[in-house]
Amino acid sequence: MNVLLAGPRGFCAGVDRAIEIVEVALEVYGAPLYVRHEIIHNEHVVARLRERGVVFTDFLSEVPEGSNLIFSAHGVSPAVRDEAAARGLNVIDGTCPLVTKIHLEVHKFLKRGYGIFFIGHRGHVETEGTMGEAPGKLILVCEEHEVAHLPEPPDEKLIYLTQTTLSIDETRGIVDALKARFPRMENPPSSDICYATQNRQDAVKVLAQKADTILVIGSQTSSNSRSLRQVAEAHGARAFLIDDASFLTDAMLDGAQTVGVTSGASAPEDIVQGVIEALRDRGAESVEEFRVLEEDVEFKLPPGLVQLLPPNPRRAGGQ
Repeated sequence: MNVLLAGPRGFCAGVDRAIEIVEVALEVYGAPLYVRHEIIHNEHVVARLRERGVVFTDFLSEVPEGSNLIFSAHGVSPAVRDEAAARGLNVIDGTCPLVTKIHLEVHKFLKRGYGIFFIGHRGHVETEGTMGEAPGKLILVCEEHEVAHLPEPPDEKLIYLTQTTLSIDETRGIVDALKARFPRMENPPSSDICYATQNRQDAVKVLAQKADTILVIGSQTSSNSRSLRQVAEAHGARAFLIDDASFLTDAMLDGAQTVGVTSGASAPEDIVQGVIEALRDRGAESVEEFRVLEEDVEFKLPPGLVQLLPPNPRRAGGQ
Protein backbone atom coordinates (compact mmCIF):
# COMPACT_ATOMS: atom_id res chain seq x y z
CA MET A 1 0.00 0.00 0.00
CA ASN A 2 1.25 3.43 -1.01
CA VAL A 3 0.09 6.77 0.39
CA LEU A 4 -0.33 10.04 -1.51
CA LEU A 5 -0.53 13.10 0.74
CA ALA A 6 -2.50 15.87 -0.98
CA GLY A 7 -1.38 19.45 -1.22
CA PRO A 8 -2.72 21.91 -0.48
CA ARG A 9 -4.48 20.57 2.60
CA GLY A 10 -5.29 21.64 6.14
CA PHE A 11 -5.41 25.11 7.62
CA CYS A 12 -6.41 27.99 5.37
CA ALA A 13 -5.51 31.63 5.95
CA GLY A 14 -8.84 32.33 7.68
CA VAL A 15 -8.36 29.46 10.12
CA ASP A 16 -4.73 30.44 10.80
CA ARG A 17 -5.93 33.96 11.53
CA ALA A 18 -8.78 32.85 13.80
CA ILE A 19 -6.58 30.58 15.90
CA GLU A 20 -3.86 33.22 16.18
CA ILE A 21 -6.46 35.77 17.28
CA VAL A 22 -7.41 33.48 20.17
CA GLU A 23 -3.79 32.83 21.08
CA VAL A 24 -2.91 36.54 20.99
CA ALA A 25 -6.03 37.42 23.01
CA LEU A 26 -5.01 34.87 25.65
CA GLU A 27 -1.59 36.50 25.78
CA VAL A 28 -3.08 39.97 26.12
CA TYR A 29 -6.13 39.35 28.32
CA GLY A 30 -5.54 35.95 29.91
CA ALA A 31 -8.25 33.44 30.81
CA PRO A 32 -11.15 33.11 30.89
CA LEU A 33 -11.60 34.17 27.29
CA TYR A 34 -14.99 33.68 25.65
CA VAL A 35 -15.62 32.68 22.02
CA ARG A 36 -19.03 32.85 20.41
CA HIS A 37 -19.48 29.41 18.84
CA GLU A 38 -16.47 27.14 18.15
CA ILE A 39 -13.67 29.30 16.74
CA ILE A 40 -13.38 26.76 13.90
CA HIS A 41 -15.11 23.43 13.33
CA ASN A 42 -12.45 21.05 14.65
CA GLU A 43 -12.79 19.12 17.89
CA HIS A 44 -9.04 18.86 18.48
CA VAL A 45 -8.44 22.60 18.16
CA VAL A 46 -11.42 23.41 20.37
CA ALA A 47 -10.33 20.92 23.06
CA ARG A 48 -6.79 22.30 23.14
CA LEU A 49 -8.05 25.86 23.55
CA ARG A 50 -10.49 24.81 26.28
CA GLU A 51 -7.53 23.47 28.24
CA ARG A 52 -6.02 26.97 28.10
CA GLY A 53 -9.10 28.64 29.53
CA VAL A 54 -11.16 29.43 26.44
CA VAL A 55 -14.92 29.13 26.94
CA PHE A 56 -17.03 28.42 23.85
CA THR A 57 -20.71 29.33 23.88
CA ASP A 58 -23.55 29.95 21.44
CA PHE A 59 -25.36 32.21 23.90
CA LEU A 60 -24.05 35.64 24.85
CA SER A 61 -26.30 35.50 27.94
CA GLU A 62 -23.76 33.01 29.31
CA VAL A 63 -20.91 35.53 28.93
CA PRO A 64 -20.43 37.74 32.01
CA GLU A 65 -20.90 41.43 31.30
CA GLY A 66 -17.68 43.24 30.47
CA SER A 67 -15.85 40.05 29.47
CA ASN A 68 -13.55 39.59 26.49
CA LEU A 69 -15.36 37.91 23.58
CA ILE A 70 -14.18 36.66 20.19
CA PHE A 71 -16.51 36.14 17.24
CA SER A 72 -15.69 32.88 15.44
CA ALA A 73 -14.36 32.64 11.89
CA HIS A 74 -17.88 31.88 10.62
CA GLY A 75 -19.17 35.40 11.29
CA VAL A 76 -22.21 36.71 13.18
CA SER A 77 -25.29 38.76 12.40
CA PRO A 78 -25.72 42.44 13.34
CA ALA A 79 -28.18 41.31 16.03
CA VAL A 80 -25.39 39.38 17.76
CA ARG A 81 -23.09 42.38 17.51
CA ASP A 82 -25.78 44.57 19.05
CA GLU A 83 -26.32 42.10 21.90
CA ALA A 84 -22.57 42.03 22.60
CA ALA A 85 -22.47 45.82 22.71
CA ALA A 86 -25.48 45.95 25.05
CA ARG A 87 -23.69 43.59 27.46
CA GLY A 88 -20.57 45.74 27.41
CA LEU A 89 -18.41 42.97 26.00
CA ASN A 90 -14.95 43.70 24.65
CA VAL A 91 -15.28 42.15 21.19
CA ILE A 92 -12.44 40.87 19.01
CA ASP A 93 -13.70 39.95 15.55
CA GLY A 94 -12.32 36.64 14.26
CA THR A 95 -14.62 36.54 11.23
CA CYS A 96 -12.84 35.24 8.14
CA PRO A 97 -12.37 38.12 5.67
CA LEU A 98 -13.99 35.98 2.96
CA VAL A 99 -17.14 35.67 5.07
CA THR A 100 -17.06 39.42 5.68
CA LYS A 101 -16.96 39.84 1.89
CA ILE A 102 -20.27 37.99 1.60
CA HIS A 103 -21.85 40.15 4.30
CA LEU A 104 -20.78 43.29 2.46
CA GLU A 105 -22.13 41.91 -0.81
CA VAL A 106 -25.54 41.39 0.79
CA HIS A 107 -25.84 45.09 1.57
CA LYS A 108 -24.33 46.18 -1.74
CA PHE A 109 -26.82 44.23 -3.84
CA LEU A 110 -29.80 45.12 -1.67
CA LYS A 111 -28.96 48.79 -2.14
CA ARG A 112 -28.87 48.22 -5.89
CA GLY A 113 -32.37 46.76 -5.81
CA TYR A 114 -31.53 43.08 -6.19
CA GLY A 115 -33.45 40.17 -4.79
CA ILE A 116 -30.91 37.77 -3.25
CA PHE A 117 -30.92 34.00 -3.02
CA PHE A 118 -28.43 32.58 -0.54
CA ILE A 119 -27.22 29.03 -1.14
CA GLY A 120 -26.13 27.43 2.12
CA HIS A 121 -26.62 24.73 4.71
CA ARG A 122 -29.64 25.35 6.90
CA GLY A 123 -28.57 25.79 10.53
CA HIS A 124 -24.89 26.34 9.73
CA VAL A 125 -23.50 29.23 11.76
CA GLU A 126 -22.13 30.99 8.64
CA THR A 127 -25.55 30.77 6.98
CA GLU A 128 -27.26 32.13 10.08
CA GLY A 129 -24.84 35.05 10.24
CA THR A 130 -25.27 35.94 6.58
CA MET A 131 -29.07 35.62 6.62
CA GLY A 132 -29.05 37.82 9.71
CA GLU A 133 -27.44 40.66 7.78
CA ALA A 134 -30.85 41.41 6.26
CA PRO A 135 -33.59 39.50 8.13
CA GLY A 136 -36.49 38.55 5.89
CA LYS A 137 -34.84 39.89 2.73
CA LEU A 138 -32.72 36.92 1.64
CA ILE A 139 -34.21 33.67 0.33
CA LEU A 140 -32.33 30.62 1.60
CA VAL A 141 -31.92 27.68 -0.78
CA CYS A 142 -30.38 24.48 0.60
CA GLU A 143 -31.33 21.80 -1.95
CA GLU A 144 -31.96 21.76 -5.69
CA HIS A 145 -35.48 20.38 -5.29
CA GLU A 146 -36.48 23.43 -3.24
CA VAL A 147 -36.12 25.75 -6.23
CA ALA A 148 -39.39 24.59 -7.84
CA HIS A 149 -41.34 25.66 -4.75
CA LEU A 150 -39.79 29.10 -4.24
CA PRO A 151 -42.10 32.11 -4.43
CA GLU A 152 -41.71 34.47 -7.38
CA PRO A 153 -39.56 37.39 -6.16
CA PRO A 154 -40.96 40.85 -6.97
CA ASP A 155 -37.49 42.23 -7.78
CA GLU A 156 -36.58 42.98 -11.39
CA LYS A 157 -32.96 41.96 -10.75
CA LEU A 158 -31.93 38.73 -9.03
CA ILE A 159 -28.56 37.41 -7.89
CA TYR A 160 -27.31 34.50 -5.82
CA LEU A 161 -24.61 34.33 -3.14
CA THR A 162 -23.21 31.19 -1.52
CA GLN A 163 -21.82 29.92 1.75
CA THR A 164 -18.03 30.02 1.43
CA THR A 165 -17.38 26.41 2.46
CA LEU A 166 -19.69 24.70 -0.03
CA SER A 167 -18.22 22.85 -2.99
CA ILE A 168 -18.79 24.03 -6.54
CA ASP A 169 -20.25 20.59 -7.19
CA GLU A 170 -22.79 21.15 -4.39
CA THR A 171 -23.91 24.53 -5.69
CA ARG A 172 -23.91 23.85 -9.45
CA GLY A 173 -27.25 22.05 -9.54
CA ILE A 174 -28.93 24.69 -7.39
CA VAL A 175 -27.53 27.53 -9.51
CA ASP A 176 -28.65 25.86 -12.74
CA ALA A 177 -32.14 25.29 -11.31
CA LEU A 178 -32.39 28.92 -10.17
CA LYS A 179 -31.38 30.20 -13.61
CA ALA A 180 -33.87 27.90 -15.32
CA ARG A 181 -36.67 29.03 -13.03
CA PHE A 182 -35.66 32.70 -12.99
CA PRO A 183 -33.93 33.59 -16.32
CA ARG A 184 -33.07 37.08 -15.04
CA MET A 185 -30.81 35.56 -12.38
CA GLU A 186 -27.28 37.02 -12.47
CA ASN A 187 -23.97 35.54 -11.35
CA PRO A 188 -22.12 37.34 -8.56
CA PRO A 189 -19.08 39.30 -9.81
CA SER A 190 -16.74 36.70 -8.29
CA SER A 191 -17.15 33.27 -6.78
CA ASP A 192 -18.11 33.17 -3.12
CA ILE A 193 -16.49 29.75 -2.69
CA CYS A 194 -13.45 30.11 -0.44
CA TYR A 195 -10.12 29.89 -2.32
CA ALA A 196 -8.97 27.18 0.12
CA THR A 197 -12.17 25.18 -0.33
CA GLN A 198 -11.69 25.34 -4.11
CA ASN A 199 -7.99 24.48 -3.99
CA ARG A 200 -8.51 21.47 -1.72
CA GLN A 201 -11.31 20.22 -3.92
CA ASP A 202 -9.20 20.63 -7.06
CA ALA A 203 -6.40 18.62 -5.44
CA VAL A 204 -8.82 15.88 -4.39
CA LYS A 205 -10.27 15.62 -7.91
CA VAL A 206 -6.80 14.85 -9.26
CA LEU A 207 -5.99 12.60 -6.30
CA ALA A 208 -9.15 10.56 -6.88
CA GLN A 209 -7.80 9.51 -10.28
CA LYS A 210 -4.73 7.97 -8.63
CA ALA A 211 -6.02 6.58 -5.31
CA ASP A 212 -8.37 3.69 -4.57
CA THR A 213 -9.38 5.15 -1.23
CA ILE A 214 -9.22 8.71 0.07
CA LEU A 215 -9.16 9.62 3.74
CA VAL A 216 -10.38 13.13 4.49
CA ILE A 217 -9.27 14.28 7.92
CA GLY A 218 -11.64 16.72 9.61
CA SER A 219 -14.51 16.97 12.04
CA GLN A 220 -18.02 15.86 11.14
CA THR A 221 -19.19 19.43 11.87
CA SER A 222 -16.84 20.86 9.24
CA SER A 223 -18.75 21.76 6.08
CA ASN A 224 -15.66 22.00 3.88
CA SER A 225 -14.38 18.62 5.14
CA ARG A 226 -17.70 16.94 4.34
CA SER A 227 -17.59 18.55 0.90
CA LEU A 228 -14.10 17.14 0.31
CA ARG A 229 -15.35 13.62 0.99
CA GLN A 230 -18.27 14.14 -1.39
CA VAL A 231 -16.00 15.47 -4.15
CA ALA A 232 -13.61 12.53 -3.77
CA GLU A 233 -16.48 10.06 -3.99
CA ALA A 234 -18.04 11.85 -6.96
CA HIS A 235 -14.73 11.46 -8.82
CA GLY A 236 -14.48 7.73 -8.40
CA ALA A 237 -12.69 7.03 -5.14
CA ARG A 238 -13.97 5.40 -1.99
CA ALA A 239 -13.86 8.20 0.54
CA PHE A 240 -14.11 8.44 4.31
CA LEU A 241 -14.23 11.42 6.65
CA ILE A 242 -12.32 10.72 9.88
CA ASP A 243 -11.55 12.92 12.86
CA ASP A 244 -8.15 11.35 13.54
CA ALA A 245 -6.19 8.09 13.44
CA SER A 246 -8.44 6.45 16.05
CA PHE A 247 -11.28 6.41 13.48
CA LEU A 248 -9.24 4.45 10.94
CA THR A 249 -10.47 0.88 10.32
CA ASP A 250 -9.22 -2.10 8.33
CA ALA A 251 -12.42 -2.00 6.26
CA MET A 252 -11.54 1.48 4.97
CA LEU A 253 -8.25 0.16 3.59
CA ASP A 254 -9.48 -3.21 2.35
CA GLY A 255 -8.09 -3.86 -1.11
CA ALA A 256 -6.54 -0.40 -1.46
CA GLN A 257 -3.25 -0.23 -3.34
CA THR A 258 -3.00 3.55 -3.13
CA VAL A 259 -4.51 5.61 -0.32
CA GLY A 260 -4.93 9.36 -0.73
CA VAL A 261 -4.89 11.55 2.36
CA THR A 262 -6.14 15.12 2.61
CA SER A 263 -7.57 17.34 5.32
CA GLY A 264 -10.19 20.04 5.64
CA ALA A 265 -9.32 23.69 6.10
CA SER A 266 -9.74 23.43 9.89
CA ALA A 267 -7.76 20.21 10.50
CA PRO A 268 -4.35 20.56 12.26
CA GLU A 269 -1.33 19.09 10.51
CA ASP A 270 -0.25 17.05 13.55
CA ILE A 271 -3.53 15.11 13.30
CA VAL A 272 -2.74 14.42 9.63
CA GLN A 273 0.70 13.14 10.57
CA GLY A 274 -0.90 10.90 13.19
CA VAL A 275 -2.97 9.29 10.45
CA ILE A 276 0.14 8.85 8.31
CA GLU A 277 1.88 7.05 11.17
CA ALA A 278 -1.17 4.83 11.62
CA LEU A 279 -1.04 3.95 7.92
CA ARG A 280 2.64 3.08 8.22
CA ASP A 281 1.77 0.82 11.15
CA ARG A 282 -0.79 -0.88 8.88
CA GLY A 283 1.76 -1.58 6.19
CA ALA A 284 2.12 1.58 4.09
CA GLU A 285 5.34 1.16 2.11
CA SER A 286 5.72 4.75 0.96
CA VAL A 287 4.32 8.22 1.66
CA GLU A 288 4.59 10.74 -1.17
CA GLU A 289 3.61 14.39 -1.22
CA PHE A 290 1.16 14.99 -4.08
CA ARG A 291 1.08 18.75 -4.49
CA VAL A 292 -1.25 20.16 -7.13
CA LEU A 293 -0.68 23.86 -6.42
CA GLU A 294 0.85 26.26 -3.91
CA GLU A 295 -0.95 28.69 -1.60
CA ASP A 296 0.47 31.98 -0.35
CA VAL A 297 -2.62 33.73 1.05
CA GLU A 298 -2.29 35.48 4.42
CA PHE A 299 -4.81 37.54 6.38
CA LYS A 300 -3.71 40.18 8.85
CA LEU A 301 -4.76 40.18 12.48
CA PRO A 302 -7.06 42.96 13.76
CA PRO A 303 -4.75 45.99 14.15
CA GLY A 304 -6.22 46.94 17.53
CA LEU A 305 -5.30 43.56 18.97
CA VAL A 306 -1.75 43.56 17.62
CA GLN A 307 -1.12 47.02 19.08
CA LEU A 308 -1.67 45.65 22.59
CA LEU A 309 1.22 43.20 22.22
CA PRO A 310 4.90 43.86 22.95
CA PRO A 311 7.03 44.13 19.77
CA ASN A 312 7.47 40.81 17.98
CA PRO A 313 9.25 40.55 14.60
CA ARG A 314 7.02 37.61 13.57
CA ARG A 315 3.97 39.87 13.68
CA ALA A 316 5.46 42.71 11.69
CA GLY A 317 2.83 44.22 9.43
CA GLY A 318 -0.02 42.79 11.47
CA GLN A 319 0.87 39.10 11.15
